[in-house]
Amino acid sequence: MSKLTMANTILIITATLTALIAGLLYAYSCSVNLGLGRLADKEYLSAMQSINRAILNLLFFTSFMGTLVLLPLCTYIHYRQAHDSRFMLLLFATIIYTAGTFGVTLFGNVPLNNTLDKFNITTASVSELAAQRKVFEKPWLLLHNIRTVAAVISLVLVIIGCCYRQE
Repeated sequence: MSKLTMANTILIITATLTALIAGLLYAYSCSVNLGLGRLADKEYLSAMQSINRAILNLLFFTSFMGTLVLLPLCTYIHYRQAHDSRFMLLLFATIIYTAGTFGVTLFGNVPLNNTLDKFNITTASVSELAAQRKVFEKPWLLLHNIRTVAAVISLVLVIIGCCYRQE
C-alpha cells in the first residue's frame, strides 16, 4: 500500500473536485435539463436565468476552478518519466478537462448564458420568448453534453491514475 504523501493527498483532492464537477454536470444532464425542458418558454428562460446567476458562487468556483488548477499541478507532481502511466493518465485528464469542460464552458455555455441574462423576459412577446429559447436551448444543451462527457472522462482517468502505484 502506498503511503499518504503530499503528492497523493493533492491527487485525492483533485479526484474529489473532479468528481464534484462531473457529478454536477451529470446531474444536470439526467434531471435538471430534462425538467427544465418541460417548461413553457417564459418559465424555461426565467429558470435558466436564475440558475445561471445562482451557480456563480464560491462552492461552484472552488470545484470548477480548483480542478482546472489541481489537474495540471498533479500532472507535474507525478511526472517521473514521459511514459509513466499515472503521469500520462493525469496529462490526458488535464487536457480533456481544460479543453472539453473548462474551455467549452468558458467559450460556449457562458456566452450563451450572458446573452440570455441580457434578455428581458418580462417585456418579451410570446414569439420573442420562443425565438430566444430556440437560439439558446439546443446549442446550450449540446455544449453541456460535451462538457459533461469531458468531465466524466477526466474523472475516470484520474481514478485510474489513483490506482497506479508509483515507485
